[in-house]
Amino acid sequence: MKASAEILSLEFASLADAIGAHAVERPQDIALILGEEMMDYGTLYSLMQRVACSLQREGVVPQSTIAICAQTSLNYALVLLGAVMMGAIVAPLVTTSTPETLATMVSDADAKLLFVDGASRRALSSLVRSPKMVDLESLRTDEPLSWLEPEGSLPQPVEIQPEWAFNILYSSGTTGDPKGIIQTHALRWGVLRQQAGRGLGSSTVALAATPLYSNITLMSALPTLARGGSVVLMDKFDAGAFLALAERRRVTYAVLVPIQYRRILDHPLFDATDLSSFQSKSCAGAPCSPELKREIAQRWPGHFFDVYGMTEGGAVCTLSVTERPDKVHTVGRPLPGHEIFILDEQGVPLPNGQHGEIVGHSYNMMSGYHRQPEKTLAAEWRSPDGRRFIRTGDVGYIDADGFLVLIDRKKDMIISGGFNIYSSDLEAALSTCAGVREAAVIGVPSEQWGETPVGFVVPKEGCLISAAAIREEANSRLGKTQRMSEVIVIPELPRNQAGKVLKRDLRDLHARECQPIGAARAVS
Repeated sequence: MKASAEILSLEFASLADAIGAHAVERPQDIALILGEEMMDYGTLYSLMQRVACSLQREGVVPQSTIAICAQTSLNYALVLLGAVMMGAIVAPLVTTSTPETLATMVSDADAKLLFVDGASRRALSSLVRSPKMVDLESLRTDEPLSWLEPEGSLPQPVEIQPEWAFNILYSSGTTGDPKGIIQTHALRWGVLRQQAGRGLGSSTVALAATPLYSNITLMSALPTLARGGSVVLMDKFDAGAFLALAERRRVTYAVLVPIQYRRILDHPLFDATDLSSFQSKSCAGAPCSPELKREIAQRWPGHFFDVYGMTEGGAVCTLSVTERPDKVHTVGRPLPGHEIFILDEQGVPLPNGQHGEIVGHSYNMMSGYHRQPEKTLAAEWRSPDGRRFIRTGDVGYIDADGFLVLIDRKKDMIISGGFNIYSSDLEAALSTCAGVREAAVIGVPSEQWGETPVGFVVPKEGCLISAAAIREEANSRLGKTQRMSEVIVIPELPRNQAGKVLKRDLRDLHARECQPIGAARAVS
């Protein structure tokens, strides 16, 4: 086996080979932590081999699929890593989906095995007849009836190819029906290259505060293991628990979504918690407001990076907020080897300063949407020289310094009376109103204007706010064509697992609570 330093210098290598090298060189170094459980690299690699051997016993072959539907656990991580070792494709399912949606995902993935915890077995047992379900609890290493092959078992060797599928991530995002995003081994290894310059290495202690089915977790945990660092897993996010773990485990790195940062910063123990061990941290998964970026950089030790990209891949932009506080209104510049174009409505590239749809190209792009060639084709754009770009669905522009400025989601743009209205502009106006913690704006049908903007606001804790007053104050800051016809106060904004606001749920809420446009009201 090659040395870990040599493996990490390669343009492509297998994640399992990197973990194996660390197991040989530093077998007693801690790889995974969950609660009071710890697993060193020697144990991790041995158990990965036994999982891979057990999967081969079950008839799983390279590039066939297994699915996992469970809460975060060490056994979950073992199955994922063991499957990757022998070339199987992993479909980690979002446990918060409905049982019917989960059953659809299992069928679509054509999974050969379905790994479950107790809650998922109960939810899916009447809906999923095939494939065979395996309880993650059966991966006990000290019992004769363990699902695992005996200690010392070695799988048949598999040479991992960069173009092979690593995982299928099912995400409905904010648009409806789940799509299976196929990410390759090359893409997963390429994330290491994307993270260059963030001070990550064998001494890294990364705190994964999102579930193992989340791309946010995978993009922090897997590169940390490849580098030989330690990954601290949380079975469920809680701001207070995060702070306690970060202090106790001397965490050096984390990738969080904006709503997690907000809740951590708002926690009464934040200022009393020792976070001096942090070397860097990143925000990903959803847009981070300039105000929140500034607050994170000012109050939280270590470098802070805002990361813009898609699960589908394409181009990734990063902004070192610590170094460029003057650019917090942007998401930074494309990374080396990443390229962005801004397109007009006809798909023609625009010059810097003009806004249009953002498309991106890099060495990290999905193979496509699983079994959905039409949607894959719709997600792509070809440059004049024939290169493949991924459409982001976002609208933005590149400023004079080469920094990308996001304006809005293309599908969230509201066309009212023939004028284009960007919901982000209205959300910014709402967020500056006294007593408002966060806001979202959607377009709803209007007989007079075609569409009209409606705002939803969440009050700060302990604040009583008037929807009518908020609408009047926000509209006073907006142009005549931008003004909201309605404002609704709600206790929380609906979000997906990555923290993105689910505007389709707000549209459904508005339809259910429908009354003549022009009122200001609250929804409990």
